[in-house]
Amino acid sequence: MSAASANPVPSAPPSYEEAVRINMNYPHPYPVPGPGQTPDGKGTNLPPHMGQPPPASNPITVQTVYVQQPVMFYDRPVQMVCPSCNQVIVTRLSYDSGALTWLSCGGLCLLGCIAGCCLIPFCIDALKDVDHTCPKCSALVGSYKRL
Repeated sequence: MSAASANPVPSAPPSYEEAVRINMNYPHPYPVPGPGQTPDGKGTNLPPHMGQPPPASNPITVQTVYVQQPVMFYDRPVQMVCPSCNQVIVTRLSYDSGALTWLSCGGLCLLGCIAGCCLIPFCIDALKDVDHTCPKCSALVGSYKRL
């Protein structure tokens, strides 16, 4: 029990001033340069450069690769980069009769629209398939099928 009374437990941690004063007694981790000296502790005579050799004069070629997200084609024009001419374009639309057009025509014939009314689906673009073409190089870039 006498050993416990020899080392009293402090009641509070030291104050900031006490802690700073305590740390002032420790040596600096790095030497402080004096006047006329560089931070390495030596005089102003620097050693020769011992680093990496200078880079070679070979030119470096950089290739930029653009990754394009897949384009979803619908019945509206799409802004994209044409895979044929690599120009930024807004596609041109052309409408062609597809499966939905022919099924609509057949359905109207079954309902009794024989006197030419069954041909109305061929006049409605909303029932036709859509082809997207490039306005600059006229390449087919995609299509949208209704059915």
